[in-house]
Amino acid sequence: MNSTRIVPVILSGGSGTRLWPMSRPETPKQLLALTAEETMLQLTARRTLDEARFDPPIIVANDAHADTVETQLAKVGVVPQALILEPVGRNTAPAIALAAIAADPASPLLVMPSDHVITDHASFRRAIEAALPLAEDGWLVTFGISPDKPETGYGYIETGEALAPGVHRVARFVEKPDRATAEAMLAAGGHAWNGGIFLFRADIFLDALSAHAPAMLASVQAAMRDAERDGGRIHPHAGHFAESPSDSIDYAVMEKAERVAVVPVDMGWSDLGSWDALHALSRCDASDNACDGNAILIDSHNCLVRSDGPRIALVGVDDLIVVASGNDILILPRGRSQDVRKVTDHLKEEQK
Repeated sequence: MNSTRIVPVILSGGSGTRLWPMSRPETPKQLLALTAEETMLQLTARRTLDEARFDPPIIVANDAHADTVETQLAKVGVVPQALILEPVGRNTAPAIALAAIAADPASPLLVMPSDHVITDHASFRRAIEAALPLAEDGWLVTFGISPDKPETGYGYIETGEALAPGVHRVARFVEKPDRATAEAMLAAGGHAWNGGIFLFRADIFLDALSAHAPAMLASVQAAMRDAERDGGRIHPHAGHFAESPSDSIDYAVMEKAERVAVVPVDMGWSDLGSWDALHALSRCDASDNACDGNAILIDSHNCLVRSDGPRIALVGVDDLIVVASGNDILILPRGRSQDVRKVTDHLKEEQK
């Protein structure tokens, strides 16, 4: 096995809206225990606790979450080599650039969102091993999730020629499709969901930014040059970082670079992007209800019930999502949990 050590880069800057009311800007979903006793951040960090393969991680997080992030990581025995605290969110490309500048230039970086579910760790590790030789050779590698349904909520990657066993050149990135297009891609094969997980050398990513997003690179470099450092915490200069264009890694780099590869992998992945997604991942009772200890369900079916406070009782209802947190209660039909955004948008308007 290749002996190169990989630096995990865990992106934890999300503000938390899709799982409202439990997930909020002050406690976004990566800081919550939703699928296990440990939080999403803790589960993500645990995936790279192999000292033979991985160095301590670089965490990029919201400045407001610094204490919580450090406390949660310490509870699972993770001491990051750097905790980079964004003064403002500027999307994934600038966030990854912060980590790439902090890392050794030749280090392979395994970039992972902090709020995704991966249940098949062995398949994930095999995919990483397959991708590593190409990443060391200067390729930007992404991990494509093997699709099992015509999902319209994800972008897709069309796989091209084989570059190595299990690794293909990216033929093209596809925007989130309509239903008919998603069905056609699933039927045709050779397509994967874009899961937002990457492996590449730090210097190669920064070179790609220099070529395709030079203004972004200049702003992030200035922010790191004038950053304040407090032990393992790094506070990028707020003014410089705010000047960076706000763009995703896909738009800023991956869709424009030449040497981009994909490793299709079936690893029990979910971005946990809705309450419906949590229901699909949860252990359900005989009536297909997923609920915590604060729920009573009588003659009810196919419901999701979560509460961190009051007891919730459902009688004679089907296909509902009911979530209570603090002073807020969410009730909506199963299948419409993406509409939670309408609630959070309404709340933002009220605060103006």
